[in-house]
Amino acid sequence: MEPYADAAVPARTEPEDQNYWWTVDFSLSPGANRAWDEERLLTLGSLSGAIGSELLDEDTSLSLRAHYLGSEELDSLVERLNGLLPSFEGVSLSRCQKTENQSWSTQHLEAFPPLNVGRSLTVMAPWHKNEIGSERIPIYIYPSSAFGTGYHESTRIALELLEDAVKRGDTVLDIGTGTGILFIAALKLGAARAVARDLDPTTLDEVRRNMNLNAINANVCDLSVGNLLNGVTTQANVLTANILLTPNLTMLPDVRRVLKPKGYAVFSGMTDVERGTFLSVLSSSGLTVERELRSGDWWGCRAKRVRG
Repeated sequence: MEPYADAAVPARTEPEDQNYWWTVDFSLSPGANRAWDEERLLTLGSLSGAIGSELLDEDTSLSLRAHYLGSEELDSLVERLNGLLPSFEGVSLSRCQKTENQSWSTQHLEAFPPLNVGRSLTVMAPWHKNEIGSERIPIYIYPSSAFGTGYHESTRIALELLEDAVKRGDTVLDIGTGTGILFIAALKLGAARAVARDLDPTTLDEVRRNMNLNAINANVCDLSVGNLLNGVTTQANVLTANILLTPNLTMLPDVRRVLKPKGYAVFSGMTDVERGTFLSVLSSSGLTVERELRSGDWWGCRAKRVRG
């Protein structure tokens, strides 16, 4: 996902051989749009380089508990995190402590059980390989800090809308690719080629790892850093964009340029409250809605080109 493009993103390292972790709590007083507040906290965890995080949702408060490598000096960690907070209005750092002997790998493994999506897909971490029957298509995603593990409602919406839009031999264009889950699913559903773009250069190694997990040949995907559809000349059968409302709106007027006449565009990452705003712009961009899906507070749609 591509919100907060101006925020600094630290390099990420694998959490090996650590005897302790830094555990940091970020708190936020929920506003009227709770789903948006949750998304902001999750985005902060991603951009801050957390090796894992969990959302703590109480009736009157909302917080994110994020974990960081113990090899980072506490003072520099706190300074770096405070430097990110101006981009997240209303969020404060409420607690920071050392967590001794945290069995992170065990908790990490148990946190991502196989998840069935749609009629035929199952999203799973690689350590759950061979835990599903042959009738479903496994999508292996290593849980990490990039957006798109499949466990968020907006990603599940996008996957389900994508599932019956992809045809064998299609070209798929994935904007804000995150972990690569959407274009990987499309390729395993029969697409022949993918073009994937993300603003965050640190996500690309995660995407390549997930491609390897799914036995996706690097030659079938044009993967690089990019801002929405800027510089994209590919003509796609299917476009996917699991990003927030503002970048989705920014991209809409350019979608027809890259979408083949009978192609589909899958949009997700927006709340049900934002539906009307998005649809009003979509209709003036030469597209019409073919299918809509909701999950919790989240909403997405699949659109096609209007003739002419």
